[in-house]
Amino acid sequence: MNFLDCTLRDGGYYNKWDFSYTLIRQYLEAMLAAGVDIVELGLRSLDRSGFKGASAFTTDEFIRSLDVPAQLKVSVMINASELLAEVSLTTALASLFESDRECSPVDIVRIACHVHEFERALPAANWLKEKGYTVGFNLMQIADRSEVEIRNLAKAAAASPLDVLYFADSMGSMNPEQTAQIIGWLRKHWNGPLGIHTHDNMGLALSNTLRAIDEGVTWVDATVTGMGRGPGNARTEELAIELAELRLRSINMVPLMGLVRNHFRPMQQQYGWGTNPYYYLAGKHGIHPTYIQEMLGDTRYSEEDVLAVIDHLKREGGKKYNPSTLDVARHFYQGEAKGNWSPVTVFSGREMLLLGTGPGVHNHRIAIESLIRKRKPVVVALNTQAAIDADLIDYRVACHPVRLLADCAAYGKLPQPLITPFAMLPKDVRNSLDETKILDFGINVQKGMFAFHEEYCVLPTSLVAAYALAIASSGGAKKVFLAGFDGFSADDPRNIEMDRLLIDYQNAERAIPLLAITPTRYRLPETSVYSVN
Repeated sequence: MNFLDCTLRDGGYYNKWDFSYTLIRQYLEAMLAAGVDIVELGLRSLDRSGFKGASAFTTDEFIRSLDVPAQLKVSVMINASELLAEVSLTTALASLFESDRECSPVDIVRIACHVHEFERALPAANWLKEKGYTVGFNLMQIADRSEVEIRNLAKAAAASPLDVLYFADSMGSMNPEQTAQIIGWLRKHWNGPLGIHTHDNMGLALSNTLRAIDEGVTWVDATVTGMGRGPGNARTEELAIELAELRLRSINMVPLMGLVRNHFRPMQQQYGWGTNPYYYLAGKHGIHPTYIQEMLGDTRYSEEDVLAVIDHLKREGGKKYNPSTLDVARHFYQGEAKGNWSPVTVFSGREMLLLGTGPGVHNHRIAIESLIRKRKPVVVALNTQAAIDADLIDYRVACHPVRLLADCAAYGKLPQPLITPFAMLPKDVRNSLDETKILDFGINVQKGMFAFHEEYCVLPTSLVAAYALAIASSGGAKKVFLAGFDGFSADDPRNIEMDRLLIDYQNAERAIPLLAITPTRYRLPETSVYSVN
């Protein structure tokens, strides 16, 4: 059995591989005491873009500075994509490994590769073996491959001198039965050591690892507190206990638990790895966990946004992470931009009062209601905003599919018509609104663009505030009063995004003059609701 901890490599996807020497020193002591055999101290990479800490490169010089206990073997990982890029495979390897094994503190080199890269990357095993290194290949995203594909991969591996063949549950979508099945398929042609690297999207990382051991796997991975890309991995502190029992060994967990308390729990609170319902859904539907990690790290994404993106990726496919796909998925809408209702019939030449969701509406409710009775603007509330007398609200505006689905019961009870891009919403959302009076105004999302048409609009974002302002412009309103647009702290990405949106709108052709009448952090013309005649 080879127990490998890869915290400093996999965990680096959260902190840019920037681990302090104090942490690493305590980490090495804890690994030795907990019965770990191999420590993967990081990546070895040719990528020099942006700042990354020492564990992104894991040079021989860095490793020698760490005083690694002699009982621990040292591993590094390289990505096959870097070996198959612009320079030749041998040139890339020579740049990454300047010394033979006998002159290097590295014992083991693992190569992470996708299925389509595997056979092209296999010659790296020959080169590294000649240098004296133990070589492993980690096959990623293997869970959804057919038996024929997996057997062919095993056959190719058997023709190569690699020492261990790993497979990774990259999407965290496997269960113990599937784990056993894949091992059986690999064993049709690969008779050498097998390894497994599990992800914890569905809370099955440890169960899958233990089942793999039952099926004869002898190389297993884990990370401290599961720290790793997306929801993370099997947890070292749990696997150490299980393996100690299997190996009939005595271990000391005290250094590891101190390491968790002093370093990894605070980092986990900061970065937020660990399984949750979003990662569970991603694992269930084979969606790359980086989509979830990126959204959870970006406060612009509400709960509704994350669920809507997952639903989109479930339908359109999300096995490979692509930032541009994430942008597209956030827009949610289906089909051609169209509607069958024109805002001109309501807003032409009239003032509009747009009620946001900030506390300014509640805090100044009496003055806002007085303004409505006195000036008689068309009153439009975002979503289910309910801080003022419902009888004073004329229309509601909503465009987020998941938010609409969540609020469908409320809309059925509210007396106001709902303005929404009805024809472009998913069928289940449309069905949920069957008891609501709908005014269908279409939407098309195109980056950096505002355009206002009779029955639809073109917007740079799907934020409901942008949609409401487009309705005002398409309808030819005279002025828009804004209440409840309080904003967020100045450095909050949501504040920055909305501020940019409001500026872009005000610079757009046919923009309607805006006037905030309650406190706001946005760069808007501002007055007091108490001074508006």
